[in-house]
Amino acid sequence: MPLQFALCPGRMIGGSHPCFIIAEIGQNHQGDIQIAKKMIKMAKDCGADCAKFQKSELEYKFSKRALERPYNSKHSWGKTYGDHKRHLEFSHDQYRELKKYAEDIGIFLTASGMDEMAVEFLHELDVPFFKVASCDANNFPYLEKTAKKGRPMVISTGMQSMETIRRVYKTVKEHKQNFTLLQCTSAYPLDPKEVNLSVIKTFQEEFPDVPIGYSGHEQGIYITVAAVAMGAKVVERHVTLDKTWKGNDHEASLEPSELAELVRAIRLVETAMGSPVKQMLPCEKTCHDKLGKSVIAKVAISKGTVLSPDMFAVKVGEPKGIPPENMQNLVGKKIKVDVKEDDSILADMIE
Repeated sequence: MPLQFALCPGRMIGGSHPCFIIAEIGQNHQGDIQIAKKMIKMAKDCGADCAKFQKSELEYKFSKRALERPYNSKHSWGKTYGDHKRHLEFSHDQYRELKKYAEDIGIFLTASGMDEMAVEFLHELDVPFFKVASCDANNFPYLEKTAKKGRPMVISTGMQSMETIRRVYKTVKEHKQNFTLLQCTSAYPLDPKEVNLSVIKTFQEEFPDVPIGYSGHEQGIYITVAAVAMGAKVVERHVTLDKTWKGNDHEASLEPSELAELVRAIRLVETAMGSPVKQMLPCEKTCHDKLGKSVIAKVAISKGTVLSPDMFAVKVGEPKGIPPENMQNLVGKKIKVDVKEDDSILADMIE
């Protein structure tokens, strides 16, 4: 049984607990705190467990030259990449406001700490768990320092090799038991042939004491639902209020109706997963009573006859008799009564 732990206060993941659904707002809020609040509310209304942002301390995440380079993309919010990122970055006070708003409406809030100083702030903000973005999955000093903070961790694995993920597991495990690994391919939007859901099974086999999840950037909901059917215990999807808005992530994001349908579909699949024990269920009794087949006398059989296979047929009988799977057990036994051709053979007819 995979490890189970509280990812957020009162919310367990792993084992048979419901899949934890993260609505990744990222920077799809366009730098507007009111839009951010609308998106938090949307995530709550759609049934997601958590609304997530991306927090950077820009001078710690980017070099000066990276911030100064011209940024002429149609998605740009400024002349330089630094101007663009500053437009999209909320202040510490704004994050405190957003966290309080999320608490007031009853949804968890966290963020990917995109650099070590951002993690320090998120720790001060008292987020329920740290999200490690794929771009930091191979940043081992960052992973070690983050794990030592003591909070649960959700780690995306895009752009990494299996060898690196083994190192991630070992590094984090030394300092923190409660973490999850998400299969992820870092492309936006993601072509289905590059999703590689099979890695979920690889992770489950390689790391049996860690809940495994999925972070998706594909369009639509079907692949994420399939991930849950494969055992993903955490899923993360980017969300937006409008896919046509300016920004690289909107096209690979889910609008409110899609997020709501994803949540409904995941919960339906979880219900349908049911028990691993194969048995006839009470709900099948009506069908079994009507259509279930029995052992029937293929010929008339006289009292005292030793039964042989050529005496049996399998039909829907009335009354219902011995089930076909037990037919071989009748061979070599004696019948206690006369049985007419096409009558059911009943258990109390056998010596």
